[in-house]
Amino acid sequence: MSSRSIRQASVLRRSSLALALAVGLGGSGMVVAQSTVGTIFGSATPGQTVTATSASGVTRTVTVDQSGRYTIGSLPVGTYTVSVSSDGATVSSRDNVGIRVGSGTEVSFNNPKTAGEAQDLSGLTVSANTLPSIDVTGVDSRTVVTAQQLQKLPLARSADAIAQLAPGVVQGSSDFTNQSNGQRLSSFGGAGVSENAYYINGMNVTDPLNGLGGIELPYGSIEQQEVLTGGYGAAYGRSDGGVINQVGKRGTNEWHFGAQILYTPEWARGTPSSTYYGKGYPGGELNGTLYQNRSANKGWEAVESAYVGGPLIKDKLFMFASVEAAKTEDKYTGVNSSAAQQTKRTFKDPKWYAKVDWNITDNHILELTAASTKHEYNGSNYEYNYDDFSRGEYLGQDVPTKTSAKMWIAKYTGYITDDFTVSAQFGKQITDIYQENVNNYPDLIPILGSTNQNPAFTGGAPITNANKVIQYTDPTHSTRGANYRIDLTYKLGDHTITAGIDNQRTQDLNDSTLMAPNAGYAWQYGRQNNPASEIAEGEVDAPIGYPGGQNGYFVDKYVQYTSASTRVEQRAQYIEDTWQVTDRWLVKIGLRNDQFTNYNPDGDAYITQTRPQWAPRLGFSWDVFGDSSFKVYGNAGRYYLALPTSVALRGASGSYYTKEYYTYTGIDANGYPTGLTPINTYQGAGVPYSANREYGQQPDPKTVTAKNLKAQNQDEYILGFDKVLNDQLNFGMKATYRRLNRIIDDVCDTDVLEGQAIAQGADVSGLRGCYFFNPGNAATFQLPNATGGYQQVHITNADFGFPKPKRKYYALDTYLEHPFDGKLWGRITYTFSKSYGNSEGQVKSDIGQQDIAATQDWDYPSIMEYGSGRLPNDHRHQIKAYGTWQITPEWNIGGILQMASGSPNSCEGLYGPNQTVPAYNGNYYHWCDGVPSPYGSKGTTDWTHILSLNAEYRPAFADHKLAFNVNVYNVLNEQKPTRLNSDYSDGNYQTPQSWETPRYVRFGITYDF
Repeated sequence: MSSRSIRQASVLRRSSLALALAVGLGGSGMVVAQSTVGTIFGSATPGQTVTATSASGVTRTVTVDQSGRYTIGSLPVGTYTVSVSSDGATVSSRDNVGIRVGSGTEVSFNNPKTAGEAQDLSGLTVSANTLPSIDVTGVDSRTVVTAQQLQKLPLARSADAIAQLAPGVVQGSSDFTNQSNGQRLSSFGGAGVSENAYYINGMNVTDPLNGLGGIELPYGSIEQQEVLTGGYGAAYGRSDGGVINQVGKRGTNEWHFGAQILYTPEWARGTPSSTYYGKGYPGGELNGTLYQNRSANKGWEAVESAYVGGPLIKDKLFMFASVEAAKTEDKYTGVNSSAAQQTKRTFKDPKWYAKVDWNITDNHILELTAASTKHEYNGSNYEYNYDDFSRGEYLGQDVPTKTSAKMWIAKYTGYITDDFTVSAQFGKQITDIYQENVNNYPDLIPILGSTNQNPAFTGGAPITNANKVIQYTDPTHSTRGANYRIDLTYKLGDHTITAGIDNQRTQDLNDSTLMAPNAGYAWQYGRQNNPASEIAEGEVDAPIGYPGGQNGYFVDKYVQYTSASTRVEQRAQYIEDTWQVTDRWLVKIGLRNDQFTNYNPDGDAYITQTRPQWAPRLGFSWDVFGDSSFKVYGNAGRYYLALPTSVALRGASGSYYTKEYYTYTGIDANGYPTGLTPINTYQGAGVPYSANREYGQQPDPKTVTAKNLKAQNQDEYILGFDKVLNDQLNFGMKATYRRLNRIIDDVCDTDVLEGQAIAQGADVSGLRGCYFFNPGNAATFQLPNATGGYQQVHITNADFGFPKPKRKYYALDTYLEHPFDGKLWGRITYTFSKSYGNSEGQVKSDIGQQDIAATQDWDYPSIMEYGSGRLPNDHRHQIKAYGTWQITPEWNIGGILQMASGSPNSCEGLYGPNQTVPAYNGNYYHWCDGVPSPYGSKGTTDWTHILSLNAEYRPAFADHKLAFNVNVYNVLNEQKPTRLNSDYSDGNYQTPQSWETPRYVRFGITYDF
């Protein structure tokens, strides 16, 4: 829709490996992804008992089976003491065993090759973890970052910034941000930024509206963050990108509290580079001139946080609570125009988190979690003079906004027997999306597309006015989500069978926009490069025949509004068998069935995908030598993705989107066109025209989509290995291949629908502009007929004239890691990847289009011609190096180096050698100055090199509880454009749309008791 992981160590040999500090190496445990738990497994003498006891009072005891193996599953993340007993006496134990979320930690008390010949190790206690660093039970691809690492690494304080440490994860377009905190999002394995899932303590907290981000914990309350880049089990779904799962801290048997202050002064920020109009447009009058002065666009930031946690009842009842308040003040200078403005901005981002854990008995645990985050903005607008770069008079308040998100979850875990575990959880999330409807200039009509104004009437600089408010929104707009799931796990011999349900309901309430008064419209300027080309082929005349249109310039009255309350029901059932085939071979076989139903404002289903959508998952892990020093693993699976609630706004609700076209012979001081002459449309001159036939009517839900509409899904294949090189280094490689099988988008070529209806003897009427379908597949539509009934019309892909949809991604990841040895920990990864095809997925990053599953792609076949090539999130080479060095007990330094080759550039202009507009008016086509221009074929942006450093001092005189730290992000202050405008027109083409973040220095003081 148009809109612009050493080996199995001997128990007598000490190692300084600290798993609590280990980052996941591409393996996972015998428990499911996106959870809050992990597994301890290993070998001992058959008949012995193994007990795991955590600092938070959790105690589990199991008996070693006749094969000499044991497993303790569904253990809350934390630090454990693991002991083995014989005839009631402890013969050996391990202290400080750290569990990573979703992963298995091996604690063996003899050599698994000779399990029946174990030595008597009576009384031996090992404090340091003599444990293998390779999880041989893992079949997926994950990176886990712990609280200790987050404290020492120079990272931006967001879930997505942490996620970008993982191989194959890149920063998404600046046009897409997390609604709950305003931070930029991530692309996993070439997928769109809306195709990821976000979790807190096992609950899906992904944005229900657009799928863009989700709720996040206060940074200091993150115990671990799990980043899944592929291969997760059947228990979870609804993502074909990646998964970000945050596990919050919990109380223990010791009281702890602390506080932190972080400050980034304005003087410690690099000056942003200014933006100049692109030079790629031949003969453009704006080429190379100043587009935006960004030199003053900086400010200060302060973050204050505190926490407390401990036992309310020792070994039984625990609490943890934290608060965080972040405030930023900066300036933002608008683009160069006759009515340029500078805004003094204030952002406030308070967060809180609370968790209560009740060990009812050793076999029954209840967890309660709640969290909240707000993202609040206020601003003051001032005049700005581009002649001398000075700020002028106060113009009024900018539009205040506030997004307030909350979640809570209750989870019960019952260890019914050693072999049978039950987990049940229920949770809700609520997000209020508030925008104050402030307009300081209601009598001025907003100006859009000012760079397309006729320079004969502007003097060479675009003319706008002070009114930047185009639309008002309903201040009661909110979203709702409810999650409930049950998981049953039963161990039967060598098989661990898990089954359950995973259900979710999301709602979008009072989501409405209307054009801001008083005019109720905006002026939008446009230009036809070929003045004789129709503005809309067959529907809106060419401007050349009207006064002032001889050079192709025109203007339109732009009106768009929506109003809807909608919901989506998502249900799933799954079963999975983790089969320990032999001591060295583990196979995981799973099957998931997803069902999705989307409802319109009247509560009627317009998308029903409830037939079985089978998502098989198959993985294996081979412990090659049987000593956890070399693992080969693989995974294959299918993943389905539902459509979020926002799809209904224009696709299934009464939306209104029209334009009235005119030529003009002048432009006044407010940017208004003068000397207007209406341009004829197929409905007549001066009549509102809708390219998508959106005139406010709510479509019949029976006719919104193709009857055979199938959900978006993707297949993924992974093969890799992890190898211990020596006591100091681990090495591994992993190959990934992803293929998008089916997508959902909308088609707007009603001429084809009408033509095929006539050819099939159908008399249809009242067709709306766009219908959801699966591009590249035949579709059967149920359309209204002239007698008030329905007529089915079957249309093949050949009838539409579309290519087959394609999104393919392959990657080879290589890593080398130095596990933490008490002083040094580090990891370096190199990823070679390619993402190519003709569809990014649900969004369109190259032009910043956020119409989920309703992008301009697939609207008309002409838009898709030459539309295959490198996709926007394709960065061919990525190098990521990070680590920490504990120089002395007082001093620690950390660093991150992130290097990536550039993203592909595109050029989109008018259609064909004659530069016509067979679909939409404007530069929507993969043609550039009359020459075919395939997707991503105009070179790439520059390589980026971001080096960040952190130093921390914990003085001995304060018992190392007081810390002073300094973090320098982008030490070299590199500032390169990361995206260029693809719109082939003067003032737009190749103008930078986003930049690297300039250097900043952050100072901090922390106290932990």
